[in-house]
Amino acid sequence: MKQLKKKMTAPTAVAVLCLLLVGTTAAAFAQRQIAARSAGQPEVKVTLAGSLKRDDKAIALDKVAAVHPGEILDWTITSANDGDAPARQYKTIGQVPQGTSFVAGSAVAEYGASVSYSIDGGKKFAAQPLIEEKQADGTKKLVPAPASLYTQVRYEWSDPLAAGSTLAASYKVRVK
Repeated sequence: MKQLKKKMTAPTAVAVLCLLLVGTTAAAFAQRQIAARSAGQPEVKVTLAGSLKRDDKAIALDKVAAVHPGEILDWTITSANDGDAPARQYKTIGQVPQGTSFVAGSAVAEYGASVSYSIDGGKKFAAQPLIEEKQADGTKKLVPAPASLYTQVRYEWSDPLAAGSTLAASYKVRVK
């Protein structure tokens, strides 16, 4: 052992120390990764249910043979976190089906979700989408898009969807 100490130079000692330090850091990193994986994952299951009011009765859309122009369809999106960790930055998007138009002011969600809309098939969302409108003098001006142009409605919660929790959001569309 005494001979080994004599032969070890300062650069060799630094190299051995670096290897020990890197090995310890890598082991600690791997341990954190394993702990994070064992902490659980969110597992959000989303269901979409539609209903229609006829004769003052709510009828599930899967029980309706046909819908008629002017009828209002009520869509409800339910999100349940069946996992064992919270779903952070949770969002859900509802489609406005072809042949229908979004009913302005009908988007509601539990627990204060922010609501935004898309008019381009989901590429961009805004609380108030804008379109260019040609003015009488030939200039173009950005104006709020009518709700009839909405293609999607997005709900976004600031608080995580806790494990074992459920959220609901809804909106209405009118059959064209």
